[in-house]
This record gives sequence, C-alpha cells and structure tokens, in this order.
Amino acid sequence: MTKGTVIQAEGLTKQFGDFIAVDHISFEVKKGEIFGFLGANGAGKTTAMRMLCGLSMPTSGKATVAGFDVYKENEAIKRSIGYMSQKFSLYEDLTVKENMRFYGGIYGKSDAFIKQKTAFILEHLKLEKEANLLVKSLPLGWKQKLAFSVAVFHEPEIVFLDEPTGGVDPVTRREFWSMIYEAADQGTTVFVTTHYMDEAEYCNRVSIMVDGRIEALDTTIALKKKYEADSMDEVFLKLARGAKRGE
Repeated sequence: MTKGTVIQAEGLTKQFGDFIAVDHISFEVKKGEIFGFLGANGAGKTTAMRMLCGLSMPTSGKATVAGFDVYKENEAIKRSIGYMSQKFSLYEDLTVKENMRFYGGIYGKSDAFIKQKTAFILEHLKLEKEANLLVKSLPLGWKQKLAFSVAVFHEPEIVFLDEPTGGVDPVTRREFWSMIYEAADQGTTVFVTTHYMDEAEYCNRVSIMVDGRIEALDTTIALKKKYEADSMDEVFLKLARGAKRGE
C-alpha cells in the first residue's frame, strides 16, 4: 500500500454462482479523500462496499482497508470504520440519545466520551429538544443526518456511505453534503456510493461502475474533458450505453 492510501483493491471480485457481481476491480483511496463510487442500480456498488467493510468475503483478488486485510482481518476493519447503509441504520424504537449511547458502547467508548460527543452532536444538529424523542418520530431528513452523525460517532478513520441521500429533498441533500465536507476536513476518508450524478461534483475523485466493472476513475473535471461532456450525467450515459444489466 502506497503512503497515504487507506483503501486499496486489486482485482477484487465477487461471484454468486455464474453471476459476477463485482468483476476484478482495482483502485485506491487516499486519506481524507471524498471518493465517489458511482453507478446505476445493479452495477455492483453495494456488493463492492460490503466486501470493503468486512461484511462479505471476496471470491478473489486483494484488498486492504485502514491497513487491514479483507480476508483475515475483517473484524479489525469493522472496528476502524463507520458505516451508513442504504436502508435507515438507526433503531427507530430508541430515542435519539439512546441510539448514540448504544453505538458509542458498541465501539467501546467511555461514558465520558459518549456524554460529551452526544451533547456536541445534539447541539450541532440543533436536536437538543428532540433528544428524548423516538427516532421513528423524526422527519426523514433529520434521520439521515442523525444516521451520519452516529456513523462517525466513534471518530473512525474511514466512513462508508451507501446511497445516503436517497429519498431526501434537495435542501437536505445539500445539508448532508456539508456534513460530509466537514468530516473530510477533519481527516476522515469518505467512501460514498450514489446514483445521483450531480453528487459526483462534490467528490475529489469518482469511479463509475458498469456491469460490475470500473469503467472510469478520475476527477469530474478530467472525466468531462475525456468524454467531451458538459455534465457527469452525460459522462455516465456515454459509459452506460453498453450496460447489459437492468436498473
């Protein structure tokens, strides 16, 4: 692994029977980078992310995350990262404060750390008055912002976000990305999957997956220049024309 690299994959592959969900992908992500992992539904984004998070064993290839091997040290990976799933990842029948205490406890944080961090997040999100409300009573946008805050509660080196802005309004999406920028400014590496091509513009670099393979990887400026496109939507359409998998 080269210096400053926190995620490295070489020929990473996941096969289910005859179906190759992720097909020999290779890339690296630098510390503090916002790395966009783009592609249509079914392109293999979530499967690739699950392997990197230690949640699914690769069929072949190599990968390290935060210096740990995805085959031999997946439990160490889980302790070193934050993760926010596509589906809402908090406990709806616990209060806002209880969710934070629960996740802080899972990661072995002290009572003093949990208390201080909880107070900071509640103030930062302007949720002090909602601290003792059940999470299920919150609007979706607040839930998503809270879920991100909980994903980075234990101050991980890397946070993985799987389509975190799905279903939320444009204003909430912008607010959510402000939180991502803030985390990256503090040195957290952000690995984010999305099928919103406009969100690619917020990333330092992006990869675009088509049918389980990485078809392009660069900055958005370089990709638009290479494919003679005015937008990332246009880049994606040019790359995805040959896709065989359905949405």
